[in-house]
Amino acid sequence: MNSSATTPKLYALSYGEARTYLTAALFVAGNVVLPRLCHALPQGGPTWLPIYFFTLVSACKYGWRTGLLTAVASPLANAALFGMPAAALLPAILLKSTLLAAAAGWAVARFRRVSLPLLVAVVAVYQTLGTLGEWALSGDLRLALQDFRIGLPGMALQILGGWLFVNRLLRK
Repeated sequence: MNSSATTPKLYALSYGEARTYLTAALFVAGNVVLPRLCHALPQGGPTWLPIYFFTLVSACKYGWRTGLLTAVASPLANAALFGMPAAALLPAILLKSTLLAAAAGWAVARFRRVSLPLLVAVVAVYQTLGTLGEWALSGDLRLALQDFRIGLPGMALQILGGWLFVNRLLRK
């Protein structure tokens, strides 16, 4: 079997390339549209965790730098345009987004592939560390555990959808 037919191309874009910023802008747009769609459903945001989806995909496919740009710009753009996430939640969401970009970018650079077990590990790491960070920021353990209480469908979407995006839709 030809490995180039089954393995997607993975990139590590640098901050010196215009392509990095264009790519990040496209993923930020996705992270603006997807939350708008999910928030049309009752508890859609907390359940589906849509603001993280394209951050994961961008960091996996185009490297940690593109992922980090997406991670920071997405919540800020959503807050500026729609007032969501609320200002009080912005630090925790920025923390989790940044942790996601770092974990995904590191894991893909280290293992040179995007597999379901790798994405399970990435999501587990960023959510666990993010929950601890959110608890430290808010002092409210119940609030910090929200993603684990009601966001499991969103974590599954990140894992399965992220894998499909990188391995099937963005192959080149």
